[in-house]
Amino acid sequence: MSNPPVDSSGPSPAPWWSDAVVYQIYPRSFADGNGDGMGDLRGVVERLPYLAELGVDAIWLSPFYKSPQADAGYDVADYRQVDPLFGTLEDFDAMLADAHQRGLKVIVDLVPNHTSDEHIWFQEALASPPGSRERDRYMFRPGKDEVPGSGDGNRPPNNWKSIFGGPAWTRITEADGSPGEWYLHLFDTKQPDLNWENPEVQEEMRSVLRFWLDRGVDGFRVDVAHGMVKEAGLPDWEGAAAMVEGTEVHREPMQPGDAPGAHTDLEEPHRAVSPTYPPSPFFDQEGVHDIYRDWHRVLEGYGSDRMMVAEAWVEPAERLARYVRQDEMQQAFNFDFLLAGWDAERMSESIDASLAAAASVGAPCTWVLSNHDTVRHSTRFGLKDPTTFPKGIAATDEQPDAALGLARARAATLISLALPGSAYVYQGEELGLPEHTTLPAEARQDPTFFRTRGAETGRDGCRVPLPWAADQPGYGFAGSHSLTAAPPWLPQPESFGPHAADQQDGVSGSTLELYRAALAFRAGRRLGLGTFAWADSHAPESGVLAFHNGDVLVLANTGFASAPVPEGYSVALSSGLEPAADWSGMREVPVDCTVYLAKN
Repeated sequence: MSNPPVDSSGPSPAPWWSDAVVYQIYPRSFADGNGDGMGDLRGVVERLPYLAELGVDAIWLSPFYKSPQADAGYDVADYRQVDPLFGTLEDFDAMLADAHQRGLKVIVDLVPNHTSDEHIWFQEALASPPGSRERDRYMFRPGKDEVPGSGDGNRPPNNWKSIFGGPAWTRITEADGSPGEWYLHLFDTKQPDLNWENPEVQEEMRSVLRFWLDRGVDGFRVDVAHGMVKEAGLPDWEGAAAMVEGTEVHREPMQPGDAPGAHTDLEEPHRAVSPTYPPSPFFDQEGVHDIYRDWHRVLEGYGSDRMMVAEAWVEPAERLARYVRQDEMQQAFNFDFLLAGWDAERMSESIDASLAAAASVGAPCTWVLSNHDTVRHSTRFGLKDPTTFPKGIAATDEQPDAALGLARARAATLISLALPGSAYVYQGEELGLPEHTTLPAEARQDPTFFRTRGAETGRDGCRVPLPWAADQPGYGFAGSHSLTAAPPWLPQPESFGPHAADQQDGVSGSTLELYRAALAFRAGRRLGLGTFAWADSHAPESGVLAFHNGDVLVLANTGFASAPVPEGYSVALSSGLEPAADWSGMREVPVDCTVYLAKN
């Protein structure tokens, strides 16, 4: 079962991102620095010591820009201003300086596919006539079969569906009150798509890159990196991409007064675009690579240590690898590994494909298990089928086995952190946080919930504010302000109490201490820059995933019976709940457990 070793060490010294562990901060839910119920940049500063002690190398902040918050900040009204919800540019600069002083790199989100409808450009477009310079910055089109100038285009330009549900086109009313053109929005109506064939759009985004690079940021996470460029002619397409863009599903938008789940005739979402459909005309188009080669040159102007990471839901691995060729981006999230679930065969196949594809272009793999768009893996892995990928979980859905999900999540984390390359940690996973699966409908804010009329529960459940102190209001989300603070912007479940950071700090066997130990082990053994080879004991068909990284043997048991510890090895770290003192005597790896083994 062994393969030839894959050497992922790269040139020496390797760039910092080659093996970095990056902690994703969802600002509104990380820490509240002023007690208004919303996380902010001052809250980030207050918790930087926690992150440094955790042992991560960098932080990535989801959008904090000026925005009407129709999609939690991914609808940007001004790319160069901090939204007052989160603070000021001065707060950002202070946060950046503090992070750098602690040795933490800082990555910020870039949202180039669309703006907010409140962006000055879109407001100018609405006030300008068809064919104007202002309209050309966006994807405005006349209705299908419209006679130019007649205003009779009652049908949208094509049949594309929004990723958030419903049609991808909205018709405007012209300044004179007449029915007007249609604009494209692959997401919400308040997120009009930019026209990336327009040179002014291209130069504006270069300017945005330079603005944040001048302030000292270390990199960018590029939202919908496989988007932006659309097929010429905007042809009809019978498929319809859902929130996870590698899936397809048809949804109609929720109307006022509709009850959640009113779609009774909808197909269930499923992975991968159906082979009966041609490739999407709005994702993974060849033109996106010209954009990233251009941006690569912008970053090179600031030295060799700035980076970009692509959020690109692209299959197969060979297609994804094209985003991280030497003259494009530096990283791309490995969503195939995320979607593999808790299954040794699927994980094994994903690891093989990912390492081979990354090696073919000389890039590091970038491992990820959860983020702000996915049900937390501690919950997904507790479902009857731990390879499923639900679009949120509601109280009326199957409820996970919390203990089982946590055990598997801890085990999966040790796998991902032992693989060569970079790894991303979503805030709260180091606490073993579960998804909030009983969030009431009236508390939900995700536009996918409303645009699908409740058929998709949405992403709010993974975005609930973190618990820092079990005995404080809001579980200490507002820190020193907790006793007088407004309630957190999303309600926290009672299940968060035992997971609070203060309940795990210094407690042997806790998930927080497991992450600290795993990150220290990874750094000490330089696993991110290590060499990979499947071990002789690798038997995914039996639920055993085993590989060598340098002189460390990693053994994960996803099966139904204990797996033996090979002779000549002892357990250096275990994902199990037992105290560290009990590891040395382990001769069997229990089910749903991963161990790091060192030679005796």
